[in-house]
Amino acid sequence: MIGLLVTALAAGLNMPCEQLQGVALERATVTAATSVPAGVFTPPAGSGPGGTAAPAAKPIPEHCRVTLVLKPTPDSNINVELWLPTSNWNGKFLAVGNGGWAGAIQGYGDMQEALRRGYATAATDTGHSAADGQAGMFALGHPEKITDFAFRSIHDMTVKSKRLIDAFYAAPLDYSYYKGCSTGGRQGVMAAQRYPGDFDGIIAGALANRHIHMHTAGAYRSIELARNPDEALPEAKAKLVNDAVLAQCDTLHEGFLNDPRQCSFNYASLACPAGKSGEACLTPGELKTVQTYYGGLKNSKGELIFSGQAYGVAIPPMKSSQDPPNPFAFDSVRILGFQNESYDWHNFDLDRDMPLIDKQAGFVDAVDPDLRAFEAQGGKLLLYAGWRDNGITPENTVLYYESVIRELGPKQDDWMRLFLVPGMEHCRGGPGPNTFDSITALEQWREKDVAPAQMLGTNLDSGLKRPICAYPQSAKYDGSGDLKDAANWSCAAP
Repeated sequence: MIGLLVTALAAGLNMPCEQLQGVALERATVTAATSVPAGVFTPPAGSGPGGTAAPAAKPIPEHCRVTLVLKPTPDSNINVELWLPTSNWNGKFLAVGNGGWAGAIQGYGDMQEALRRGYATAATDTGHSAADGQAGMFALGHPEKITDFAFRSIHDMTVKSKRLIDAFYAAPLDYSYYKGCSTGGRQGVMAAQRYPGDFDGIIAGALANRHIHMHTAGAYRSIELARNPDEALPEAKAKLVNDAVLAQCDTLHEGFLNDPRQCSFNYASLACPAGKSGEACLTPGELKTVQTYYGGLKNSKGELIFSGQAYGVAIPPMKSSQDPPNPFAFDSVRILGFQNESYDWHNFDLDRDMPLIDKQAGFVDAVDPDLRAFEAQGGKLLLYAGWRDNGITPENTVLYYESVIRELGPKQDDWMRLFLVPGMEHCRGGPGPNTFDSITALEQWREKDVAPAQMLGTNLDSGLKRPICAYPQSAKYDGSGDLKDAANWSCAAP
């Protein structure tokens, strides 16, 4: 043991890795602390990429792998992994978020990249697993688990990780960052809202910050199609819409829209003449489905429940079915909203029930625009979304950004910036410049006060490169040269 301690001290550590298991933590237990040699990491089965980058099959450095169970309440059971580089620690911590309903540690891809950069890094399952039930079933009869999922797990993980970092390293922690997309995006802005001192900088993508409204809107679309079969959209009609949009708006013939805000397509132009139908036009029911898909779901007062999709996001065929709505979305209604596994979807009324669900479970949504405390402590918030995201509409991220502007005033770009990525799908993928280095951008911003006016985006499959510009600017083609060459594009106001 003396030899291990001498080795640890020589490496700039306070103690050997295995001794972290003895560190006392409030309402938490270190279940294991193990030295892991450098090599390729294989994620456990069922972890999946979540809302973060897919795990990379590249070696990661030697590190101390710590597993913890956090129990902030008697009904809590939050699993955490913390990886601590045993050499070349950069003095920083990166917390990684989740995707979907979480239920597993999903951020292994981002954790690997963080470790390669010298970060200590951690992720959590948010307090439940598949053993607690699929989708939102973990929340049935477990209000504390809902709170853990909503916000407490990320905060508690961060507090405990910092305590172990302080115990393990001889030097102090310099910066604490967060990175997440989708549910991870919600977790990021939730941290800025509720725990502004947790992170010096936050990267939050494709915000699922209106989790309750987003899922209710998705479930309601299925319910409406069941009630109104005439609103179903056959495959041929979906293709009609998608082809028409690209024909009018994809002026550079790239197969995606560089800036959908420049598209002024009118779906009503596809309407069938009165009393007629056919493959080349939309019936009133079909047109209503298309207009809701792009215009968003509204209640009878015209109030927006959840945003519609961006132009250029392909509308899928939509079938009418008497099957119950997909539990992935519907569990936010029947479980989080009504705590009733047998809730009869036939009885759902949007005007009546949305306020009830908000009252019961609205705290899951991270919609507070008052980020004064986060700004005041020097925090930087880097938001992003893909213009081709067919999972969570990019407009939802834009609306949150704009709500903060309305709350705090028009000049906030010294600490908050939004980047909209052309052709990128949900958190990743798509034909646009979908790969970019947001971590370096955040580091430069927080540590050197160099605000990112743009980030270079790359598509690793096609070789396309393009600047990703700070909103409201977007990349403009100079008019000549290779469309895939970033040198032929520049950021400009719309």
